[in-house]
Amino acid sequence: MAIPTISISHDQIIPSQQSSFSKKFSYYILFMLTVSYVFNFIDRQILVILQESIKKDLGLSDTQLGLMSGFTFALFYVSFGIPIARLADKSNRKKIITMALIVWSGMTALSGKAQNFVQLLIARMGVGIGEAGGSPPAHSIISDLFPPSKRATAMAIYSSGISVGILIGFLLGGWIDHYFGWRTAFFVVGIPGIVFALIFYATVQEPIRGLSENKVGYDENTTMKEVMLSLWNSKSFRYLALGAGMTAYAAYAKSSWMPSFLARLHGMKSTEIGLWLSLSYGIGGGLGFFLGGYITDKIGKTDKRWYLWLPAAASLLTIPFSLIVLFVPGKAALLFLSIPSFLLNLYLAPCLSLSHGLVGIRMRAMASAILFLVLNIIGLGCGPLMTGIFSDYLKSFMGTESLRWALSTTLISNILGALFFYQAAKTIREELKTI
Repeated sequence: MAIPTISISHDQIIPSQQSSFSKKFSYYILFMLTVSYVFNFIDRQILVILQESIKKDLGLSDTQLGLMSGFTFALFYVSFGIPIARLADKSNRKKIITMALIVWSGMTALSGKAQNFVQLLIARMGVGIGEAGGSPPAHSIISDLFPPSKRATAMAIYSSGISVGILIGFLLGGWIDHYFGWRTAFFVVGIPGIVFALIFYATVQEPIRGLSENKVGYDENTTMKEVMLSLWNSKSFRYLALGAGMTAYAAYAKSSWMPSFLARLHGMKSTEIGLWLSLSYGIGGGLGFFLGGYITDKIGKTDKRWYLWLPAAASLLTIPFSLIVLFVPGKAALLFLSIPSFLLNLYLAPCLSLSHGLVGIRMRAMASAILFLVLNIIGLGCGPLMTGIFSDYLKSFMGTESLRWALSTTLISNILGALFFYQAAKTIREELKTI
């Protein structure tokens, strides 16, 4: 189903092309994009469930684990994310996502061949580079297929791929690690992604830009500098991005170190850890991603500030439940683990929807990439790494308790995230009217 090459003027839309993207086909594309995101997070998070086995086998420290699962991955992810997003705003997004899938899946499989820290670190760098080409073009496609009134819900469905990926990664990774070893786990989750990439390329169609808003051909000559200045000049976006970053700091630190926390503080095996975390992060986190978008699309129809008020309230509400998980003795406290996971994921879909609403249609992949740059440098880059550093520092006089107290420092980021979201809400309505 090829899209014919034709010159289209601003705000003009061609009925035959519009009808080719029926509601059913639009949701099929959204489904395929979501599955690609599932593979994205299986390959990203598989390291987390395997890290205790990797630590013993390769003789690594907590700081090295945090560097590998967090900062180094995030550095390459965001560094390549900006130029790839700019390419996605100008060229075929389907091809970019396909190549990205092949790269990150292949590098995941190669991770199982690593014989030392440096080799595994390089492989994870490759995963980060590949995954940089996943979300920004996918977000851009979703905004072309779904109008602003339904966009946060569509983004939420796509973002739920994170939780499904974590669920599969934790459950499958824990089981494979226990019975076959961590090297086999990398290979088993990497190869299917390459097969799916070929199916994705064969069945997904590139949509017309601006299709959902009748703005085809709009802002085609926008430069990267103009995009970055547009976002920098938006007070709402600056605070929104910082709020997302601080919320992600808490979320990534907890998800990265919770397997080690359960192993060290509760003496649980990898199969048991995988089951607990797959349910907590897979189901609880998935509901958070979906309901964050769905609820804000409903309550935000009359006041767009709800897109930021809800994440702010959720970030603060996370604190008491996190304290229960970390400090109440016994496994009964782990029944509350899904609640912080749910609350910490409510922010993503509303933030993505607002970011795309603040820019033109050929700025959206870049808007996602810049949001993810802030989110991943602060959240994925610093959250796991700083927690690992704190844990190593406290270990000499606290022993295994060091990780518990290191994780408790993430609660500060919950407070900061709520404050930033509240500040962004003050100007969001006025700024959305100017686009």
